[in-house]
Amino acid sequence: MQTLAQNVTDTLRDWILHGEVRPGERLEEVPLAERLGVSRTPVRAALGTLSTEGLIDHQPKRGYLVRTFDMEEIVAAYEVRAVLEGLACRNAAARGLTEEQKQRLKASLADGDRILASGVLRPEDHEPYQQTNVTIHETLLTASGNPWVTRFADQAQHIPFASDRIVLWDDHAIILRSHGDHHRIIEAVIARDCLRAEQLMREHVYYAGIILRRNFEKLMEAGDTVPGTEPTRRFAAAALPSRTKPA
Repeated sequence: MQTLAQNVTDTLRDWILHGEVRPGERLEEVPLAERLGVSRTPVRAALGTLSTEGLIDHQPKRGYLVRTFDMEEIVAAYEVRAVLEGLACRNAAARGLTEEQKQRLKASLADGDRILASGVLRPEDHEPYQQTNVTIHETLLTASGNPWVTRFADQAQHIPFASDRIVLWDDHAIILRSHGDHHRIIEAVIARDCLRAEQLMREHVYYAGIILRRNFEKLMEAGDTVPGTEPTRRFAAAALPSRTKPA
């Protein structure tokens, strides 16, 4: 079971990755502890972890500030994710999936099919589809059998908007295409077609970065480009983040 400090860390990371706390915003122990309903101890531990991950910067006598990432850094993270997750799929195909992994992936595909079958993107379906997406990607990473691939892929996702937990829920055709990728990737892994599995996943993640850039640039055309301004906050809100609460 996760400790309270781990839960607080996950919650704060989720806020940063989804833009709920803005770049340059100060994070202080007491207000955060009050907001989360916990003591200062797990908050202090969480801030230390997030600083080590590079999501926040420690400023002498000023506490912690949320780090600012520009779009080029975010897209670069997608490029790294594409290579690492492609390698994971190649390894998973070479090793072969366990029966439990096959069933979990097939169940996730069925969940995604059901959610998208209506032809429209309903707000209440965003979080279930988001979880489906996370389950597929994490299962394939685990199936690679290489803990370093999993570790480095996880680090690449610790940049705002570069996580597989981010799903821009505003275009049914794009989401349907992405879920179609999931079908093709999993089919290739199950068939143990290593090269095809790797190439499909690399294209899948890379294309997600292209879509994110396209959405960001559309918002920037309508406003200031300074991180933390209204267009950036609207971009964060477009992802309709789930809320992770500490136990």
